[in-house]
Amino acid sequence: MKKFKFSSIIALLIAAVMVLGACGSKKDEKTSSNESKAKTVTIEHAMGTTKIPADPKKVVILTNEGTEALLALGVKPVGAVQSWTGKPWYDHISKDMDGVEVVGLESEVSLETIAGLEPDLIIGNKMRQEKVYEQLNAIAPTVMAETLRGDWQENFKFYAKVLNKEAEGKKILDDYAKRVEEVKTNLGDKVNNEISMVRFMGADVRIYHLDTFSGVVLNQLGFKRPESQNVNDFAEKGVTKERIPAMDGDYIFYFTYETDTESGAKFEKEFTEDPLFKKLNASKNGHVYKVNDVIWNTAGGIKAAYLMLDDIEKTFSK
Repeated sequence: MKKFKFSSIIALLIAAVMVLGACGSKKDEKTSSNESKAKTVTIEHAMGTTKIPADPKKVVILTNEGTEALLALGVKPVGAVQSWTGKPWYDHISKDMDGVEVVGLESEVSLETIAGLEPDLIIGNKMRQEKVYEQLNAIAPTVMAETLRGDWQENFKFYAKVLNKEAEGKKILDDYAKRVEEVKTNLGDKVNNEISMVRFMGADVRIYHLDTFSGVVLNQLGFKRPESQNVNDFAEKGVTKERIPAMDGDYIFYFTYETDTESGAKFEKEFTEDPLFKKLNASKNGHVYKVNDVIWNTAGGIKAAYLMLDDIEKTFSK
């Protein structure tokens, strides 16, 4: 009997030690998990300096080109601004955006919708959302790129840094550079042609310069530009028919902006059927091409850049 009692006591002591050890282990795991979640990094950005999660899980992105960057980096946002001409997303990204919440437009984000998603990181752009930065930052740590339009690759590097994916980002850009060189090699001396770019919008006609999405891609390929377009700014806006001669080049690529509320089709028809336009060298040589506004301008991200390269390669291989 005594032997039985002694054995039972020993067994109870061992069990108690194991329980306490397990509790301690769980406590350590929980503490370690909380510490991991609490880790932050400090990011300098267009609006200042902000501490953000080192490993964000719920990201809201507030630009179209930023959405493409996140997808390329393997990050599916919980919320994103609607594509400019999508319902709600551009065709070339729609299959990757299933379940992503629309949080307004670049020019008019929905603070209420963003707050409802309870993000741990918001990525925006000073050019678009500077006025609501404080409200966004009150919802979750918010960082902003400086500008849009031209060199989307600079923004891409910023996004990769913010998401703690700089190594992945570098490889993606290196692969893109290889594709550029491949297309450039295939084009050969065709890059000596002068490329003119024109955009038709509902209330405006524009001749695009170097500091544009498509202008950067053309420059990377080594194409020449007409003298009046070979300037490092965005575009000549409010173009009238008297300026049609400035649209000339060896090739003209034009794109037309179309949404439910705005259509550039009227200006496209008026300008391309004008006698002055028909007298342009590009017109007489059959070198006028209508291209996709989303791919050549509006989307502005890495996925669109690849598709634009494909367009150029196909056009000049005809």
